[in-house]
Amino acid sequence: MYEQGAGSEGAALALVQEHPEPAEPRNKGPVHRAHHSHGPVPDHGLVWSPGIPNRLLARYYLPRSHPVLQGNACQLLRDGVEAYPAMLEAIRRARRYVRLETYMFIADAVGELFGEALAEAAERGVHVKVLYDAVGSWTSRRTFFEALRHRGVDIRAFKPFSLTRGLRYLLRRDHRKILVVDGEVAFVGGVNISAHWAPVGQGKGAGWRDDVLRIEGPAVHELERRFLATWRMAFQDKVGRLRHRLHWLRRLRRLRGPVPQKGSVCLSVLSSRRSIHRAYLNAISRARRSVLIAAAYFVPDRRMMAALAEAAQRGVEVSLLLNGRSDHPFLEHCSHAFYEKLLGAGVRIFEWQRGVLHAKTAVVDGVWGTLGSFNLERLSMAFNHEVNAVFADPRLGRELENSFRSDCGNCREVTLEHFRHRPLWMKALERVLYFFRKIL
Repeated sequence: MYEQGAGSEGAALALVQEHPEPAEPRNKGPVHRAHHSHGPVPDHGLVWSPGIPNRLLARYYLPRSHPVLQGNACQLLRDGVEAYPAMLEAIRRARRYVRLETYMFIADAVGELFGEALAEAAERGVHVKVLYDAVGSWTSRRTFFEALRHRGVDIRAFKPFSLTRGLRYLLRRDHRKILVVDGEVAFVGGVNISAHWAPVGQGKGAGWRDDVLRIEGPAVHELERRFLATWRMAFQDKVGRLRHRLHWLRRLRRLRGPVPQKGSVCLSVLSSRRSIHRAYLNAISRARRSVLIAAAYFVPDRRMMAALAEAAQRGVEVSLLLNGRSDHPFLEHCSHAFYEKLLGAGVRIFEWQRGVLHAKTAVVDGVWGTLGSFNLERLSMAFNHEVNAVFADPRLGRELENSFRSDCGNCREVTLEHFRHRPLWMKALERVLYFFRKIL
């Protein structure tokens, strides 16, 4: 929940408009053993035989309680420059409905583009529902949302600010980023609707680093169910919720039978904070070759620290890609309090230098991966509504791993010797912030 709102900009982003068609998936073709490394992190090749079914890989890395959906087609979209055009095109092609859930919906150049696309869809008869978080979008003009309502968009704020509801009400935010169109295509990841994710030099784009997964197949309906559950919880009474559950039961009966297969990726959609955290721990504990994690905000609990250190000590390559210049500097310094223990255990730490890192991704052994809105810090673990897609697929895993290793080439690696020589004032600040780590 640490994203900061942006002011409004008048100019639309040319780069977003120039790419209306979604890019072709980059995870096609067979998986080959790499003969070179991407960035300073070494590439160790494959762990599993290419003939092992994805469902078996999913069952190996995921806890047994996590359901696995087979037959999905997935495309990894890097940053707003790839994600925004694909999302806008999906909205423009919508025939029946659009469901958008986001933490930040900022009335800037990107927000205006999405607002116009959503309004045009509503005006041609598409049922458009938008849920934005009131705290994450607090800088947006009220007139911006009112104009969308007048044009037919059912857009609502999640938990508007209230002094009478208590601190827990204020802290429990909707941090998810979901877009579902016609029940056929969905997007999930860390990108909000804001110019922060637009390329530098386009309007007021800040070029924040992030990832989004475009999905077709059975997992689309699971993401839609997460959106509707949040909508019901926020805006419907008990009778309305019961009526909606009965509607979904009737719909599921009609949908019984073979679900159309769109691809070979096995996916699990997780929206429980504990289930996402457990998925991380289970995959790390079963890692055989590598654990690569990109974390925008990193304040791990004891179990995560123990899992990372234990994996490194048993010979698994454990590398963390963290912020070098965070949009939340107090949290950045708090993260440093964990460095020495991790570095001493053999974990490699890379700090992103090109702007702000906002990705929340992980890939294990080049076959298991996750991306979504979940941060490895206390607010995500204790309060926020989150959603992550967890997959098992060698081709998609290899693509995410290559992206991670490439990113490390734009990083500064933190060494234990250099880190121990940081200034005394910085060590003192880290100790103070570590004491408050559960509320940062």
